[in-house]
Amino acid sequence: MPILAPDTLRDFIKHLFLAAGSPDADALRVADSLVESSLRGYDSHGVALARWYLSQIRNGELVPGAPLETLQETPSVLVADAHLGFGQVQCGRFVDALVEKARTSGFAGGALRQCGHVGRLGEWGERAAAHGMAALVAVNDNGVIRTVAPPGGTQGRISTNPIAIAVPTGGDPLVLDISTSAVANGKLKIARVENRQVPLGWVQDAAGNPTTDPHVMLADPPGSLLPFGGEQAHKGFGLGLVFDILAAGLSGGFCPPAPEGAKEWNNVLVVVWNPTLFSGLAHFTAEADKLLDAVRNTPRKAGVDRIQIPGDRSLEVRRHRLAHGIPLSDELWEQLTHVAGSLRVTPPV
Repeated sequence: MPILAPDTLRDFIKHLFLAAGSPDADALRVADSLVESSLRGYDSHGVALARWYLSQIRNGELVPGAPLETLQETPSVLVADAHLGFGQVQCGRFVDALVEKARTSGFAGGALRQCGHVGRLGEWGERAAAHGMAALVAVNDNGVIRTVAPPGGTQGRISTNPIAIAVPTGGDPLVLDISTSAVANGKLKIARVENRQVPLGWVQDAAGNPTTDPHVMLADPPGSLLPFGGEQAHKGFGLGLVFDILAAGLSGGFCPPAPEGAKEWNNVLVVVWNPTLFSGLAHFTAEADKLLDAVRNTPRKAGVDRIQIPGDRSLEVRRHRLAHGIPLSDELWEQLTHVAGSLRVTPPV
């Protein structure tokens, strides 16, 4: 299993996108985002996505250097078109614009359509929290991907429709980043590449039978993902349902089933709150820190060495990988080096 230093891997991924015709700033921004996701242990949303993005560029489904066009704007609302630009570039610009609006309005909301895949959703909440703001971010896949079945159903009707909520604290922001399905599609793709089974409760076959085979999603007829929540799966599916409508309905994109010929892209919903113009940032972070301390100090069951909150694991993984490098599966490394050869980019030794 290859293990690469973060800077080495970032430079390699950047040069893949440069060779595919991306402007330097875009290539660096996407490489930064993918490597950061890999650093945090979100391997399904890390450098494994580079191969897909490069294929989208070849097919005209992703347009490096695309402009961000404002469609509607008020002091606290922004609706924009990303024109198939990199999600890591266009979503960053979009969140920054909403943060600026929230500085004076107290809160701002917006919707972005025709956006390339935005990667790890929590990144955009963190971007707002770095300015002392809270944020909610959600996406859908323009109604094209239908992999998640409703409870009791045997066919997919919506996509994984992740949501992220970030709040500032006295230290690192608290970020909840979840798929409304039992697992993200990207984790199933990695399991297929590595030819390994997945836990029960993630997928079912076309007849609705539980299975551990991730390849069932590619069968004919295909299987489907389950909503998160187990016996309470109606809660996960309900969240996915309403955020699908919000992301598509407010952006001008599509909910499933998309019209014939519609293309897959992310429609993005973002809401930003500025605590300074509510009860004050100091009050907000003090209350957040108090609650987090109380949760961490909860009496523990036997055999439990600590209570974790969202983000703890990813920060620990990040510290370890910064010191020891980012591991890549042999299968992923083979794919990346193959693409590098076709682009005449020399992989790191």
